[in-house]
Amino acid sequence: MRSLSRLLLGLILCALMGACAAPTVTVRTGVPAGQSRGNDRATEQFTAVARQVEPVANDVCRQIRPRSNCDFLILIDERQGLPVNAFQTTDRRGRPYLVFTRAIVDEFRNADEMAFVISHEAAHHIENHLYERAQSAQAAEVIFEAAAAASGASVAGQATAAEYGRLIGSRVYSKQFELEADALGTVIAKRAGFDPVRGAMFFARLPDPGDQFLGTHPPNAARIGVVQQVAAQLP
Repeated sequence: MRSLSRLLLGLILCALMGACAAPTVTVRTGVPAGQSRGNDRATEQFTAVARQVEPVANDVCRQIRPRSNCDFLILIDERQGLPVNAFQTTDRRGRPYLVFTRAIVDEFRNADEMAFVISHEAAHHIENHLYERAQSAQAAEVIFEAAAAASGASVAGQATAAEYGRLIGSRVYSKQFELEADALGTVIAKRAGFDPVRGAMFFARLPDPGDQFLGTHPPNAARIGVVQQVAAQLP
């Protein structure tokens, strides 16, 4: 929420003045949204929405993280059999990729859902979640391995402890990161001309993860609640 508060302040000042980490992966299976050959109707709508959201996400990114790469590339992974999924990553030069499986593109029911999920994934990059997750995982890995060594564990036991530490560290803030991305994604989607509250109803059709210890996602109701709360504060 820290970046969101800065952005909201910026929007207020803008209105008053009358103006207005990370591991890298090279994505080889995706194609730009405008070049997809899947479901024509869904692809055309998704491409149109992406073109409308992308410049807004770029602007918000430059406002919050002016030194980062804010040139988003939105891709559709055309491989068959992949589950409904979307994720954010970067290439070797740090360019942010927003990747959507064919299944999720076909699952969206309206432009607002498309816009919100695109905005959510862009928000992960803007909030620097990849880097923060990697740092948390690395710190926990070192701590668990040192604790295992201090207890007299074998080399193999230390390696296992380090592996568990990395897993736990990568998940400690996962739910917080998702809520932060939901909040900032709400701002991006709204600024792009879409209804983020309607878009967040996409969560209502997903299996609810509940509030599991070290779960990767918060309860769906919590996510929808954050979106509603942030949207109510926006002009």
